[in-house]
Amino acid sequence: MTALSPQPGREADPAMAGGTSPASRTGKSPRGWRGVLIRTLAVLIGLAPFAASEAVLRVFDWQRPALHDDPFVGFSSVYPLFVLNRDRTRYEIPPAHDRFFCPESFDAVKPRGEFRIFCLGGSTVQGRPFAKETSYTTWLELSLRAADPSHPWRVINCGGTSYASYRLAEVLRELGSYQPDLFLIDMSHNEFLEDRTYQHIKHVSDSVRRPLEWVSGLRIFGLVRSVATALGGRPPVPEKAILGPAVEAKLDYFGGLETYHHDADWRRDVIDHFEFNLRRMVRMAQEARVPVILINPVYNLDTPPFKSEHRPGLSNEDRRQFEAHWDEARQAYGKSLPNAIERLREAIAIDNQHAGIHYALAKCYQQWDQTEEARQSFIDAKETDVCPLRMLEPMRQAMFDVGRATGTPVIDLVTIFSARSRGGILGDDWLVDHVHPSIQGHQLVASVLVNEMARERFLRPAPGWEAERDRRYQEQTDSLDEFYFLKGQKQLGNLRLWAQGRGDRVRPLSKPKKPNPQGASSLVPDGREAPPEQPAGL
Repeated sequence: MTALSPQPGREADPAMAGGTSPASRTGKSPRGWRGVLIRTLAVLIGLAPFAASEAVLRVFDWQRPALHDDPFVGFSSVYPLFVLNRDRTRYEIPPAHDRFFCPESFDAVKPRGEFRIFCLGGSTVQGRPFAKETSYTTWLELSLRAADPSHPWRVINCGGTSYASYRLAEVLRELGSYQPDLFLIDMSHNEFLEDRTYQHIKHVSDSVRRPLEWVSGLRIFGLVRSVATALGGRPPVPEKAILGPAVEAKLDYFGGLETYHHDADWRRDVIDHFEFNLRRMVRMAQEARVPVILINPVYNLDTPPFKSEHRPGLSNEDRRQFEAHWDEARQAYGKSLPNAIERLREAIAIDNQHAGIHYALAKCYQQWDQTEEARQSFIDAKETDVCPLRMLEPMRQAMFDVGRATGTPVIDLVTIFSARSRGGILGDDWLVDHVHPSIQGHQLVASVLVNEMARERFLRPAPGWEAERDRRYQEQTDSLDEFYFLKGQKQLGNLRLWAQGRGDRVRPLSKPKKPNPQGASSLVPDGREAPPEQPAGL
């Protein structure tokens, strides 16, 4: 009968061939929870060999991921931060690192019960413009000993002047062998100091980059890569910037400020590199089973930009209009702040990349007691500074993102310090310059860290421990002579000259132009200085 014959071009019903399963009789796959279960089991069975291989590799600690590899930069040589002393009883920072690190040491054989904390970062961690003796690492150690005397607490200062994340990642890799109990990572201000290129980096979207980062952390990935390398030879290594073993900050050199210009691509690459290293450092710590606390460092918002430039491609007519609006704002200041603000906003509409105009607007808002508007304009000035010596907002956000993705606590010092500052604007209340806290500021950081460590259950502070802490603080302060503070004030003056681009080193075979004696392009486009009674930048 024709009803039993398959139509041309169509297959016969499997049920006609004697199939008896329900799915075969209906011609459909299982539906509902049963279908989902079957598919899930099929996927799990397919992945089981890979999971078993990964487990074996982890048990025997084979094919550990090369977390120290940095695709952005390399180093001509890397020297350890700590070496054994002559009698091999202590690790100490050798004199070769004196230019960048304070003297520091710890026992080669870890004392029983010692809780060993390594704090990594830049000159803020080190305690500049003073030294380790008044850094928050010292106040933290004194606080911990007062709060919980049951442990011989040891806080080791690994703050390197001008050290950026890519150098600190190498330091952290070394510190993993010294039996750490906790890493404190406080960095981001130094990312734009060294000259390097990222032309070899191919940018991919986060939707591709994140899975690749996860896969590269698997042991089986390392095994496949090793096998592929053995069969096909060494994989091609992309060219990357090779840096020397010592920091070569551009501002260390005469005329260094002149090398900074608007460069959106380089800025994006530096930020990506920072986030990459932050993730890499957390992963290295997790591999070593060492807890981490991330610290979003504080900065001074009420600091004039270090260098201002017009946006690329600004026409001469637009520049003329920009300067005309700024001149009108100067004339209006002192007579009508709203009028001055309106003129500055008109200038920003022409060029929103000039850091100086944002700073001028912030000072007007501040004078007019419009604190929230002033704060945002201060941030805009920081973000458009051609020479970024303060953490940028995308980097601050990256630290939150990494903390959230890895389950790592993040201490946001910006929020904490802002809440204790006049008008909520970070300024000279707690800082001595653009990024370095005062001694009282360092003590506040130590207090915040103790509270965070208590929340994370690293200690249980004894009742009324603050009185003992204050006593220890006073003893530490009394131990410092007048020369210590005079030296710090001198160092502060040198730091300010350095930040103004007045470094005294000279590059070989270079003939830089004499830098602006003010250390940056003037906030007044035509180079004229504002009257003393006006806020800076107006």
